[in-house]
Amino acid sequence: MNAEHGELLKEFTAEQVAKLDEIIVKHKGKPGCLIPVLEEAQVVLEYLPVSVQKRIAKELSLPFSRVYGVVTFYSFFTMTPRGRHTVRVCLGTACYVRGGKALADAIKKEYGVEEGETTPDRRFTYESVRCLGACGLGPVVVVDNDVHGRMKPSKLKDVLSQYN
Repeated sequence: MNAEHGELLKEFTAEQVAKLDEIIVKHKGKPGCLIPVLEEAQVVLEYLPVSVQKRIAKELSLPFSRVYGVVTFYSFFTMTPRGRHTVRVCLGTACYVRGGKALADAIKKEYGVEEGETTPDRRFTYESVRCLGACGLGPVVVVDNDVHGRMKPSKLKDVLSQYN
């Protein structure tokens, strides 16, 4: 087992690494294969740390800088683990003035995360957005695809307790 393989096994199971290798083999040599490999790898691994990017670059005979550049350019790729649920707090003008900032502060305090971070138990990833298009319901929190309008910091913990 080489050092690169050992590095991957620190973060992922042997089954996940085997699946990554299958994905690479399936696409190797096809024009424009990098993005499909990255997309499928992220589905299997949930995120694309540098160790995975290096493996993909090596196996596809691409410079690491090209793989890294694609991963960091497209917002749907992530280099850090994400939570099972994504919590988005609207900080657009209507939501902000109605208490969106207090909601954001409550999440940070209650769950110990900053913008873009994931809770240690990988339950939630916290993000803020500028507008969710539900201004009349402000302030709004969206968990995955569920919209929760007229939120208050006091209701936040009860709402999030529904998501395991």
